[in-house]
Amino acid sequence: MQDVQKTENSAPTRSGAAGHRARLRERLLNGGAEALADYEVLEYLLFGALARGDTKPMAKALLARFGTLAGVLNAEPPALKQVKGISDASVAQIKIAALVARRMARSEVQNKPVLGSWQALLDYLAIDMAHLHTERVRVLYLNSKNRLLLDHHFGDGTVDEAAIHPREVIKRGLDLGASAMILVHNHPSGNPEPSRADIQITKHIAEAGRPLGIMVHDHVIVGREGHVSLRAKGLI
Repeated sequence: MQDVQKTENSAPTRSGAAGHRARLRERLLNGGAEALADYEVLEYLLFGALARGDTKPMAKALLARFGTLAGVLNAEPPALKQVKGISDASVAQIKIAALVARRMARSEVQNKPVLGSWQALLDYLAIDMAHLHTERVRVLYLNSKNRLLLDHHFGDGTVDEAAIHPREVIKRGLDLGASAMILVHNHPSGNPEPSRADIQITKHIAEAGRPLGIMVHDHVIVGREGHVSLRAKGLI
């Protein structure tokens, strides 16, 4: 009798979880982009790592730990695994979602004139860099039609001439046959306001490129609080 009772009592739990998943799926398919709250998006994402059971506590714990959905997607695997219940399979589900987001954003930038797809470029850079914990320096090299030739990761570290030398930036542009470039880096502090070093290195690179026919269109600084364009601020 005890075994029968145990089986009968456990069935509603499985049925309840399955029903909850089915309702989330229906809302996802029929309710549009805002059908699910952020914790429900994570819940659904974690279904792929947990065949049965309630993923809501893990989803809410992830948001509590990392603050936002973007913060969860961009968190490092060891940090994700510190959250109770998060396994390697769960981490893989989260990281593949982050990769899909990056690839989608990048596809909106590739093979299009960058200056005519400026918001798409900013979205791509924000997804890719805003939540990094170290400074990363990138140079987007453009051809004469302002299409992207190369998105080059120059290195990690403070933006100054020790980390990114103007001669190296220009040489790579000449090798590619680039006509212009956009400098990009992030501020891990979250505040994208440019430092004196940011402004100085931008001017040095622009001066080095000008006589060789390579123009610096902009220097974009990305942070969790938004972005800053040095050209828009009149600093180039």
